[in-house]
Amino acid sequence: MARSALDEVSQSGAFVRSASEFRNFISRDPNSQFPAEAGRYHLYISYACPWASRCLAYLNIKGLQKAISFTSVKPIWERTKESDEHMGWVFPASGKELEGAEPDPLNGAKSIRELYEIASTKYTGKYTVPVLWDKKLGTIVSNESSEIIRMFNTEFNSIAENPALDLYPDHLQSQVNQTNEWIYDKINNGVYKCGFAKKQEPYDEAVKQLYEALDRCEEILSKQRYLCGNTISEADIRLFVTLIRFDEVYAVHFKCNKKLLREYPNLFNYTKDIFQVPGMSSTVQMDHIKRHYYGSHPSINPFGIVPSGPNIDYSSPHDRNKFSA
Repeated sequence: MARSALDEVSQSGAFVRSASEFRNFISRDPNSQFPAEAGRYHLYISYACPWASRCLAYLNIKGLQKAISFTSVKPIWERTKESDEHMGWVFPASGKELEGAEPDPLNGAKSIRELYEIASTKYTGKYTVPVLWDKKLGTIVSNESSEIIRMFNTEFNSIAENPALDLYPDHLQSQVNQTNEWIYDKINNGVYKCGFAKKQEPYDEAVKQLYEALDRCEEILSKQRYLCGNTISEADIRLFVTLIRFDEVYAVHFKCNKKLLREYPNLFNYTKDIFQVPGMSSTVQMDHIKRHYYGSHPSINPFGIVPSGPNIDYSSPHDRNKFSA
């Protein structure tokens, strides 16, 4: 069983991501096993991880900061147990060790792995973030980011500070689902298929699909402000977390260098537009992002050297206001 994404490579040399295993759902129904309650749930993230970052983005833009607490781990993988060689997400010993990373405030766990072992003594899968934790039952509700963001979008509206924002409205659901499908396969997961490939052929195929999909996004965004029209949706948040890491990490570390994000006028301005949505910029801690990728994959970057640039200012002006909201 794979213990990290680095282990998920098939015999053909292609990266094949396994599914998340904790798939419970928080509901607005007060009689459900996991009812939406203020103060009951805690989100464990890494600022480095795009899947975890999109959950934090939802927590912020929906105004759930007072209802759901969160903690970030350290960015660079370390040994999670002395008894084996597993490398994974760990908590700092104190809040002063690295800005943005904090010790586990609930269980005193030293690693994300420990949380999985508290939740299930029989668990044999990957120890991934995000982890949505139930303080009352002392267990993991979900480690599937695509489902956590759906919970945050609707199930906490009675206690959210921005309940009117609906990133998955009924009239867009079909379009969002279809968009998510190809963006996940070819872009979100596509960069990993490029970076973790161990043979030339699967890399060549992944990078071809990645740039076809980026070109498709560029074309869509030449005609409208967002992926599914002129209102922001779930599809935009899901794409953003990959784009914001593209030039700083994926172009170099994952060999996605055929064309930079900055060379796509629409995609680049669009990324700045999403970054400037209130609550989004604080989810982007580029120091954590770069430390993690360049420091946690020794098979790709054995000396852990972190490139100095390009240090893009995503708070600079963009041109997306030309499309009517």
